[in-house]
Amino acid sequence: MEESSTNGALNAQAPPISTDAVLKPSAPVPKDVQEVSGVDFNNYKDRDITVAELVSQMTTTGFQASAIADAARIINDMRSWRSPSDPTAKTTIFLGYTSNLVSSGLRSTLRYLVQHAHISAIVTTAGGIEEDLIKCLAPTYLSTFTAQGASLRSQGMNRIGNLIVPNSNYCAFEDWIVPILDTMLAEQEESRKNDNEEDRLVWTPSKVIHRLGKEINDESSICYWAYKNNIPIFSPALTDGSLGDMLYFHTFKASPKSLTIDIVRDIRRINDIAMNAKRAGMIILGGGLIKHHIANACLMRNGADSAVYVNTAQEFDGSDAGARPDEAVSWGKIKVGGDSVKVYAEATVVFPLIVAATFAKVGQDKSSH
Repeated sequence: MEESSTNGALNAQAPPISTDAVLKPSAPVPKDVQEVSGVDFNNYKDRDITVAELVSQMTTTGFQASAIADAARIINDMRSWRSPSDPTAKTTIFLGYTSNLVSSGLRSTLRYLVQHAHISAIVTTAGGIEEDLIKCLAPTYLSTFTAQGASLRSQGMNRIGNLIVPNSNYCAFEDWIVPILDTMLAEQEESRKNDNEEDRLVWTPSKVIHRLGKEINDESSICYWAYKNNIPIFSPALTDGSLGDMLYFHTFKASPKSLTIDIVRDIRRINDIAMNAKRAGMIILGGGLIKHHIANACLMRNGADSAVYVNTAQEFDGSDAGARPDEAVSWGKIKVGGDSVKVYAEATVVFPLIVAATFAKVGQDKSSH
């Protein structure tokens, strides 16, 4: 009994250094701070939860769930904004995406946004153009991330992550595009006969893409709907892909003449769109050229008013792809006080959720363009 009593006394007197560290008093919690809570499926016993409801309730979940909810909120704010001085003036929404997303099934979601004129202008890579057009000619197939490169090469198969594109798709693309390039070159050369320089045809990447969208004439295509709705698609690195290969091969066929594509006129065009915007918003899926090209256009107006980034890149290497929105604020690419979020996630997983909770909600205004 005496030993037990002694042990109890010792235990009752824990070292103050430990108790001070473990039981440090909390400061008062501000009244406007939200409690963490998640989706309670018990509230949906009698019906299915909608995607919009799911995303809304992710607001207080934490981690990337809260970021997804923030992205939906910011996009809905982009869409609902109207200028106090001109109620017809809406947010100019720039959409950027990398080519891998068009290779994937996310192409259908991107096409939906363009088909219904939910966005104002697009920036993508050469792959983002050619993969869209090629899918109108031949399909892309599911595979695995572990499919062996040497074996695929011997079979004329090209792997994009866990997707496969047969070489025959690019052969079909060449057969389709070369006659169009011939016609475009003939139109260019004919226009050069004009004495008035302003009447001469000058191809730019956006004009080339507009023409290809017209020629493909396929409602599954992003480029087709961009052509139909007169939404410009900018691709300053248009030669960095199969399109570049086709243009390269065409120089031999057309020699000594060649198609001339002016990128300077396109930088004027996209910057003018940004500067003339009453309000500017950015939705950027991925990084690299597409992210910076949009952000730099918004620099010309002292920053976008709102921005949503979705990518998996980290900032510790100093890359533009990994940079968080606040870094863009330092450059004047997002306004001081602008509403922004970065979602650290793979876009094919989260962007359909975001679209379902924003652009695709039943009853919402179907045109923000």
